[in-house]
Amino acid sequence: MSVSTIRKVEKTASLRDRIGEALSAAIISGELAPGTLVSVPALATEFEVSATPVREAMLDLEQRGFVESVRNKGFRVTQVSLRDLREIVELRQLLEAPATAALAGKVPPARMPTWRAMADEIGAHAEAAELTQFIESDRDFHLALIAEYGNERLVTLVRELRSQTRMVNLARMAHSPELSVSAKEHHQMLDLIESGDAEALEKLTVAHLGHVLAWWAETPAE
Repeated sequence: MSVSTIRKVEKTASLRDRIGEALSAAIISGELAPGTLVSVPALATEFEVSATPVREAMLDLEQRGFVESVRNKGFRVTQVSLRDLREIVELRQLLEAPATAALAGKVPPARMPTWRAMADEIGAHAEAAELTQFIESDRDFHLALIAEYGNERLVTLVRELRSQTRMVNLARMAHSPELSVSAKEHHQMLDLIESGDAEALEKLTVAHLGHVLAWWAETPAE
């Protein structure tokens, strides 16, 4: 994976967090594959920042289990087993699907253009095979939906579960029909929210989240 595909982050007070989010998205998408060795100086050059915020971000990622330090070399991206992934996806389905379904018919029409714009952004990133940005915008979409449900602890739990997910084969799915289908499902979810069909929305959300396992196995979800 070339870290140059990651968006250059703005030099703000939250630079450490922004770098951490960009790197975690790259790891989740598989652009930074398990076993990849990265160095702080190289990342600092890619992000066009000093080494300090990059080192701090990498230490944060190490605490979260995304990377492990390698003496005198940098950090290595860690592995996640298929069993781990299955458990993470199952938990996400149990938490996110009912909460998302509860929004059916309850999102004010005035807010829908904002949601549509977010769904369009996900589709654009999928079309351009911008996988890190695809993951980031997908994350923002789903976390914002969960936030609409009104349970802050749920948002925190879902964010952490997403951070533990790895889609190691997503890079190989670039320009594939499966990635495009997944992107379009965001608009389908919004259609069901507008129509108030909670049952169909819950089923779609479960299937949508299940794509992660299909990408891992490089086979389309049923």
